[in-house]
Amino acid sequence: MSRIAPAGSDGRALQAPLWRAIAVFRVASLGYATAIVATNVRHYRHPAGGWVVVAVMAAWTAAMVAAYASAARRRLPMLVADVAVAAGCLLATGVVETPHRLAGGAPNLTVSWVAASVMACGVAGGRGWGALAGAAIGACDVGLHHRLGQDTLNGVILLLVTGFVAGHVGRLTRDAEVRLARAVELEAATRERERLARRIHDSVLQVLALVRRRGQELDGEAAELGRLAGEQEVALRALIGTGAGAEAGEADLRELLAVHASTGVSLSAPATPVPLPAHAAREVVAAVGAALDNVHRHCGATAKAWVSVEEADGEVIVSVRDDGPGIPPGRLSAAAAAGRLGVAQSILGRVRDLGGAAEISSRPGEGTEIELRIPVM
Repeated sequence: MSRIAPAGSDGRALQAPLWRAIAVFRVASLGYATAIVATNVRHYRHPAGGWVVVAVMAAWTAAMVAAYASAARRRLPMLVADVAVAAGCLLATGVVETPHRLAGGAPNLTVSWVAASVMACGVAGGRGWGALAGAAIGACDVGLHHRLGQDTLNGVILLLVTGFVAGHVGRLTRDAEVRLARAVELEAATRERERLARRIHDSVLQVLALVRRRGQELDGEAAELGRLAGEQEVALRALIGTGAGAEAGEADLRELLAVHASTGVSLSAPATPVPLPAHAAREVVAAVGAALDNVHRHCGATAKAWVSVEEADGEVIVSVRDDGPGIPPGRLSAAAAAGRLGVAQSILGRVRDLGGAAEISSRPGEGTEIELRIPVM
């Protein structure tokens, strides 16, 4: 059973037309009930009682139209009172009408006016509250006639359906309001991200790109500084370019890996884009960067490395190979046991989290090759 939506909750804006429609229905059904009473008043056992019920219905209609105009008043106590008054006016028919006319199918004093309270419970509380209110009013109608005839059964079913449908529509409007609010927030965040991206592009990114280009032209520490600047350029571009929607977008792995290309690192990639989910692409680039860091750290400034990218059998395969001295047997296990988890976490862990696999092949004097296999999702 749905709970009553608190005041200020999502859905108020889009539900406003529903509450206005219920208000119009109250007024229109009050007019119809008044016409029914005026037509049949001469046959009532207590004619004045019929007009008293109409007066109560009119006063309650005015009160509910004003009350439900404010979301703060659409709470359980008000809804219960609404159903109670509707039920009371309905049961008053048993006092005003004659038993003979009731048994013969004479209309209730309220006719369709009681359905407004059922609609209100459905819109405010959902399908459960709407159906419960419809069942309560329907039970009063059955008790009034002391039997469940075809006409009475049709009325009860109509009330149940009315409450359920009103509750369903109310829930849909609340869900739509939540989605609308999220869309507005995303649009605002996107505009702010674009504004920041323009400012960063005109300053930080241009400096990083300049450092990367100049570093690639030099050797030694300058080249290393250029490579690091290039990595940060890629990371910053990815951050401001994808922002909150990064998980849902795609990135071309070739473009992200291009930052690692230099005089000491050769990049081989297909002529066509290699798309991966943006998050996965960034993790692969980070793993490749960690592998190249190991080459620079353990193989010396003169070591060469080759990075290749290919697609095959639903996988993206990235390999990093170097011409260094290789990894001595047991070196990686010993490093992991000593708490140095650079390869285990920065490379193998990243690929494993993506659902892929990594393989390291190395023999002393013959260099090292790291092959990363990432499934294409």
